Amino acid sequence: MPPVLVSRFTATSCIGRGLDQTLAALLDRQSGLKPCAFQGIDINTWVGEVDAVDDEEMEPGLRDFNCRNNRLAQLALRQDGFAEAVDTAASKWGRRRIGVFLGTSTAGILQTEWAFRHLDPVSGCLPADFVYAATHSPYSLSDFIRRKLRLEGPAMSVSSACSSSAKVLASAKRMLDAGLIDAAVVGGVDSLCATTLYGFHSLGLLADGPCRPFSDDRKGISLGEAAAYLLLERMPGSPDSDAVLLLGVGESSDAYHMSSPHPDGLGARMAMEQALSSAGLSPASIDYINLHGTATLNNDSSEAKAVAGVFGATTPCSSTKGATGHTLGAAGALEAVICAIAIQHDLMPAGPEAGQRDTTTGIQYLMSNQRQRVSHILSNSFGFGGSNCSLVFGRSA
Repeated sequence: MPPVLVSRFTATSCIGRGLDQTLAALLDRQSGLKPCAFQGIDINTWVGEVDAVDDEEMEPGLRDFNCRNNRLAQLALRQDGFAEAVDTAASKWGRRRIGVFLGTSTAGILQTEWAFRHLDPVSGCLPADFVYAATHSPYSLSDFIRRKLRLEGPAMSVSSACSSSAKVLASAKRMLDAGLIDAAVVGGVDSLCATTLYGFHSLGLLADGPCRPFSDDRKGISLGEAAAYLLLERMPGSPDSDAVLLLGVGESSDAYHMSSPHPDGLGARMAMEQALSSAGLSPASIDYINLHGTATLNNDSSEAKAVAGVFGATTPCSSTKGATGHTLGAAGALEAVICAIAIQHDLMPAGPEAGQRDTTTGIQYLMSNQRQRVSHILSNSFGFGGSNCSLVFGRSA
């Protein structure tokens, strides 16, 4: 499959707004996780909350889209000149030739939670200013960004749990390969809400402190929120020497269990092998693996088996969720941006310190940041129900 140029990217999460703050946090191995104080939710856990999201104001023509998820989407869109880069691409390709492909798991469900708290006491009706289609609907995110950027190409939202915003890169690449578009805004946005916090708590999956992926005392996940975008374009004749490329994608479905991965990571292994095949690379070509690494006992164990089965025990790998938390539908895009940062800065990020590593996994999990040339990275995103996606990124030279 032909490579695709990642011409611009940005991310906003609890470790920073934009690339400079995100890179600084990765270099310092900082965590943005804090004890949960989100909207009075009474759970003993830590979360990755983005500051000042509710200070965002919607322009008059987009006020129906006013919800935390879209406010976070708008906040992130202003970073790193991303919106301006999309304008430049629109001048080059035309606004009808740029698609919008965004992932989210719960979109603006927090707005629906608010609406049900404010039912009319007599009629039981929802508040008159609650607009489901522009807030709670998963497509509200793509609709909002498409309008915000004044784009006219195809648009879609993917909601496949934690693989959502990795799978949008696969969808966009297929449309680029088919000649249906010339560029695409891809990414993901997910924001904190009671539904996910209480939902994961009911499953017994939330840690009572900062999550510790692949540690020998890991207890579960820490939820976070984030927004991340990448601008994909057709390859120019001679890309810049530091350009980042999307080289390959792989997707699979375990169809094993609604919330647990296959114990041997069979679906994860299929996705990684497919991604390598589509990129035309062997396992030995991958310099670093960004693991899905949620810090649950089952997820880390099954992913380690899959990684060891494909790469053996020598490829450096780590999870950055100890820094950002698990941002669910935004995780794939956030970690794709982290991979792009890693390539441009020759960085293999180890994530925050987290005690003793689980030595039974049989993989080379990084204990500290490594600074060396990084030419190819594989990034994993695995969702509930066995919805798996692996992406391969590389440098142009």
